[in-house]
Amino acid sequence: MAQSAPTAFPPTAPPGGEAPPSVESLLTLGLYVAMAVGLILFLFFLTWWLGNKTRTTVKGEPYESGVVPTGQARLSEPVPFYLVAIFFIVFDVEMIFVVSWAVAYDLLGWPGFLNVAFFIFILFVGLIHLWKTGGLDWGPGAQKRRVRGGRSG
Repeated sequence: MAQSAPTAFPPTAPPGGEAPPSVESLLTLGLYVAMAVGLILFLFFLTWWLGNKTRTTVKGEPYESGVVPTGQARLSEPVPFYLVAIFFIVFDVEMIFVVSWAVAYDLLGWPGFLNVAFFIFILFVGLIHLWKTGGLDWGPGAQKRRVRGGRSG
């Protein structure tokens, strides 16, 4: 019987995990990144070079969907919408943390529970501070109370 040549096996990953990427794949990634950055820079240069460079007062005005802006852009009083929006964002981020803890509560154990409880406690202290300083008061009644309180002090 003739002896057959040993078969070549593909390289195996080390026992600790994946093998490091080959030089060839790193060069391919580098070439891809260089081409992407080069294309972006080329397009930026092309728009700068071909673009119209005239400056007029009409171009400097704000565009409001075809409506000519009138009056001041700044409001004299805070709008409650912004306060509600900020509360929504704060509590939305809080829910992300609490729900992610709730999904893995069995893996996190008591240390995870204490971390989430501390997080909620800090937010509660901030809410109490806002409440006591009048940050949650808005509307005509709150403005009258602020004016009266400012005159008597």
